[in-house]
Amino acid sequence: MTTFTPVRPHADVFAPLRQWLERIEIHNAAIAHFLCKLIPSQCPFERDVMVFGKKLFHIPPMCKLNPFYEQVVGLRFKALCFLADECGEDITAYC
Repeated sequence: MTTFTPVRPHADVFAPLRQWLERIEIHNAAIAHFLCKLIPSQCPFERDVMVFGKKLFHIPPMCKLNPFYEQVVGLRFKALCFLADECGEDITAYC
């Protein structure tokens, strides 16, 4: 007779840090500017490799491999919203 052992889902070790990042609120313009400068608007790793004007290959964006990608992008968005809505600043320099 065969018995099956139930498979337990693995614990998400990053969950507490993800939750902490999601709970951060922006209340300071200097911090908001710092975050907008620190966190890029696009993945900095995506690029085309060119030799003599010919595209050899494309390196896809790898940011989605970061386990905190969604939270970091959300934090940048919160900072941009704070600057635009609360401070009334022009945020086109960060876009």
